[in-house]
Amino acid sequence: MDEEQQNLESFLTWASELGISDSTSNNLSQHSLSSCLGSSLSVSHFPHSGGRGLGAVRDLRRGEIVLRVPKYALMTRESVMEDKRLSVAVNKHSALSSAQMLIVCLLYEMGKGKTSRWHPYLMHLPHTYDVLAMFGEFEKRALQVDEAIWVTEKATVKARSEWKEAHALMEDLMFKPQFLTFKAWIWAAATISSRTLHIPWDEAGCLCPVGDLFNYDAPGEEPSDVEDLEHLLSNTSIPDSIKLNVDNDIMAEAEQLDPHSQRLTDGGFEEDMNAYCFYARAHYKKGDQVLLCYGTYTNLELLEHYGFLLQENPNDKVFIPLEPAVYSSTSWSKESLYIHHNGKPSFALLTALRLWATPQNKRRSVGHLVYSGSQLSEDNEIFIMKWLSKTCDAVLKNLPTSIEEDSLLLNAMNSSEDFFTFMEITEFMSSKDEIYTFLEAHNIKDAHSFTDIILTRKARRSMDRWKLALQWRFKYKKVLVDCISYCNEILNSFMK
Repeated sequence: MDEEQQNLESFLTWASELGISDSTSNNLSQHSLSSCLGSSLSVSHFPHSGGRGLGAVRDLRRGEIVLRVPKYALMTRESVMEDKRLSVAVNKHSALSSAQMLIVCLLYEMGKGKTSRWHPYLMHLPHTYDVLAMFGEFEKRALQVDEAIWVTEKATVKARSEWKEAHALMEDLMFKPQFLTFKAWIWAAATISSRTLHIPWDEAGCLCPVGDLFNYDAPGEEPSDVEDLEHLLSNTSIPDSIKLNVDNDIMAEAEQLDPHSQRLTDGGFEEDMNAYCFYARAHYKKGDQVLLCYGTYTNLELLEHYGFLLQENPNDKVFIPLEPAVYSSTSWSKESLYIHHNGKPSFALLTALRLWATPQNKRRSVGHLVYSGSQLSEDNEIFIMKWLSKTCDAVLKNLPTSIEEDSLLLNAMNSSEDFFTFMEITEFMSSKDEIYTFLEAHNIKDAHSFTDIILTRKARRSMDRWKLALQWRFKYKKVLVDCISYCNEILNSFMK
């Protein structure tokens, strides 16, 4: 048995002793103390969907409880600060945010080593993460899109600022030097960002042993027309007379369908059970991966907070530059003017563009048509589809690489078992500037003599993050390409 498997089994035994259980029975004394899993779930490996996760050991019904984690097992500010020394020190630094305090609590427990009551759990945490705050300069630039680069820079600045603010507290607690570093802080911050779950008594959330082994599942595609029409219903700046003219059938659907209804139904802390309880969010067959929905996120948000992205994310969206007059022609918020993951413009974006393309003195008279989702005229629709297609094309051409080049590079990464194979596959690519930049960033001098190159651990981690950046920008570009195709289909329909 290798060390990793041994650590896993020790961790699951420890969890069982604390009362963590996937048993369907409320009588936890009937559950095996050798492992907290085995009745409903098991730790399994899913190479194409998140890596290590939890699989069903039997058929599970939607809504069935699959895991309970007692309050005593949760790592919260409250539970860690039962340590009087920590509590006194933290109370002297009340200006820190709840998240900063929880980060300090985590590092404090790490510093205790084997004397921490969460030691088996702490030893089981990942050694590194791929959240945006951990992206280096090369990986950040590999994102290519200004919005993504800005989000990455903001995350890094925020992490460093919060570390400096908490430094006095950590010094008061006499942290060992290795736990005072920014490297230690950003690891702990990424742990809190990517693994905490909501609890009603502390906005910082909790670390939940075993419960944080569930991989993510998106809450499902939010029906775009319904979602946007719900915004319309609540938009007080749009006259009621226009709202009443919106198609009644669609509005009825909008009123009945809450796109966020499943967002937090997968799990939560239940007072009557004094435990965090997790439920199957779907029917699962034996061997299926059992997933947990953390909420609705775009791929950029998933990268920022969790360090991964989805190959198919129904909640992804792309924002394109719009004329200032587009914003002033409508009362929709900027956040609602985007292109969906499938390349279709949001209802709000179509509405705004149709109004913008209408002479100002006629907008009031056609408002009821626009907000019901109707096309105003053939000329109006042709104009906005041409504009939308041209804008998407301009964004694509302004980026350093094409989607075709990204696809080749991504395929090379996916089909290479080692760096030597990767360099062989990419040898005949027309553009290798990005590859040479990677080599230079990691002080690999001779790009032509790569047979003896052995990447350092830091370089391998950088390459993993480069791949994530590449995947993200490829999907970003794919949305724009699909939007151009959508516009062309509409334009072609007018020519028949």
